[in-house]
Amino acid sequence: MTATDIHTHLIPVLPADVLAASGLRDVGGRVAVGDHVIGPEEIYEPASLVAWLERVGLERALVSIPPPLYRQGLEFADAARWVPAVNDALAASTESHPALVPLVYLPFEHPELALAEIDRVGAGCAGFTAAAGGGSVSLADRRLDQVWRRIVDLDAPVVLHPGASPDQRLTQFYLGNLLGNPVESGLAAAELLLGGVLDRYPELRIALVHCGGVLPAVLGRYQRGVDARRPGVGREGADLRREAARLWVDCLAHDPRVVDLAAEIVGEEHLLVGSDWPFPMGTDDPLGLLGHRGAAAVSRAASSNAAVFLGE
Repeated sequence: MTATDIHTHLIPVLPADVLAASGLRDVGGRVAVGDHVIGPEEIYEPASLVAWLERVGLERALVSIPPPLYRQGLEFADAARWVPAVNDALAASTESHPALVPLVYLPFEHPELALAEIDRVGAGCAGFTAAAGGGSVSLADRRLDQVWRRIVDLDAPVVLHPGASPDQRLTQFYLGNLLGNPVESGLAAAELLLGGVLDRYPELRIALVHCGGVLPAVLGRYQRGVDARRPGVGREGADLRREAARLWVDCLAHDPRVVDLAAEIVGEEHLLVGSDWPFPMGTDDPLGLLGHRGAAAVSRAASSNAAVFLGE
């Protein structure tokens, strides 16, 4: 089996006019949002990711575009041009590197466009990625039902990565990342669980990066809301712990105790390796994040768990 990192990022080469139409610009071969140039230099270099995989003892990476390229604020017509362009560019940038497996980005802020992109790429992709929270519609929105059904029909996995938090209080102390990212993943988990998505589509294979965000800490609170019949919660009698065990998480928690808590929620068989390469909030030792659980757990997360997640 192939040792796999399910959480890495690349920015592909895109024409200047395509970038400009989505509110981005080229700065010496890198991409900028306003005055901010996105990512370290390595994020533009597929060969750097391949070399890094070899150094850390991994053989394959699932590759997603990073959140600044989600462009969740685009109107439908602009998004309809941007999404196929960025997906095709990512596929082209990785096609000469067999170790790199691109994930097709789905714009959940436009459910109809997400469905159209699934139909455009067909069964030829290894899996999909989309924003958890950020500007997406609720994952429980019934306009996404056709998207979930199509993904199930394709037997494809989905990696949910947090979109940018809309909470302006988080602009201080880098909290948009430190706190906003795990909260957006917790929001996505709530929508999947309290919205009954995992109950309606139990075959879905959905991974939450950053070790599930705040989900391991708040799942009991979600369940209490169901049991206490809190206003608007619904799902009377639902066993959210049983449903949450259908989710997958990577091990990027930066705290072995949180990894252990996540393992109690989803089961050791649903732990995956994720590095967030090449961002500073990632790790240069993704296998080490599971080292405290023993060599067998490390091997299982990297290889057999990843194979099951990918449907291999």
